[in-house]
Amino acid sequence: MTIGEVISKIEQRIPLQQAEDFDNVGLLCGIPTRNVSGILVCHDALENVVDEAIHKNCNLIVCFHPIIFSGLKSLTGKNYVERAVLKAVENKVAIYAIHTAWDNDFFGVNAGICNHLGLKEVKILQPKKNNLKQLTVFVPKEYSEQVKEALFDAGAGNIGFYDECSFTLNGNGTFRPIEGSNPFSGQKNIRENADEDMISVIFEGYKQSQIISAMKSAHPYEEVAHQIYNLDNENHHSGLGMYGEFEEEMDEKDFLKLVKEKFNLELIKHSDFTNKKIKKVGVLGGSGASGIKSALSKKCDAYLTGDIKYHDYFLAESRMLICDIGHYESEQLVTQQLFEILSQKFSTFAISKSIEKTNPVNYFI
Repeated sequence: MTIGEVISKIEQRIPLQQAEDFDNVGLLCGIPTRNVSGILVCHDALENVVDEAIHKNCNLIVCFHPIIFSGLKSLTGKNYVERAVLKAVENKVAIYAIHTAWDNDFFGVNAGICNHLGLKEVKILQPKKNNLKQLTVFVPKEYSEQVKEALFDAGAGNIGFYDECSFTLNGNGTFRPIEGSNPFSGQKNIRENADEDMISVIFEGYKQSQIISAMKSAHPYEEVAHQIYNLDNENHHSGLGMYGEFEEEMDEKDFLKLVKEKFNLELIKHSDFTNKKIKKVGVLGGSGASGIKSALSKKCDAYLTGDIKYHDYFLAESRMLICDIGHYESEQLVTQQLFEILSQKFSTFAISKSIEKTNPVNYFI
């Protein structure tokens, strides 16, 4: 199996279109047509991780953070980014990054945090506007199921945890073939009446090209009458952060002790105690100050994230306990999550979790 084929299967599960626009996800270096000898899963593709991949005969690194993010204009080995990329290229090791595509996935980074804490009834904290569209197409009744199957196979009709969703209305359509036409039915210059279905499906905008192509291939008409509408609907199954509830409320200090234990933390920075019980909790892995207001609007009792700045703590205003457990610490479950997904999808070559340290933060206690 080639690197490109492996990536294609990964992206069927975690579409890169879920990523934030600023992000640099996907294949960062490497040749897609090269066969895969093994996969190494890691958090950051640093130079020591590339060494590990070489030692383990893994020529594809699947990492969370992209090692190449912005401003890379040369490869001379002058910093840690260039040294890692140069070593990968010289040793024919490809690097593929998933980052915010997994952050925004309903079962991704933040679902892992919620599950680890034992939160129930989880929902997306900041739903992503995912460029949803609606397609309406008119089809001869006897071809209706054929066209629907083609649309579904191309990825149309997915709504949350349901697929093959559509709505069909039956009616009477008219058309008149004129000079230059090659009609499926009817005669030139004579108006034709046809028993037709109007099929409506919703789809994510990035799938438009493949869906329209599939529709036209399955449709019997020379000219396929259809409309596409942009929708303002939020996608409540994709976005940054999550929130959920404990089965039983607890004191703030007991909550902090639970978090410290579950994530094996040396310390937790937090805002002033609110003297309220903790039941509803918001989470956002990584740098999550942007989610504070969303967590407040959802009436969360506590908010768990990383990289909180001094002034961010004032936003709590005694309404919510803001907790900074660290950037890496809040994302520490990611490598295991990705390892499990890849292990399920690929069984013909070795898949390993990196054992190299990539977190640059240390504590003197």
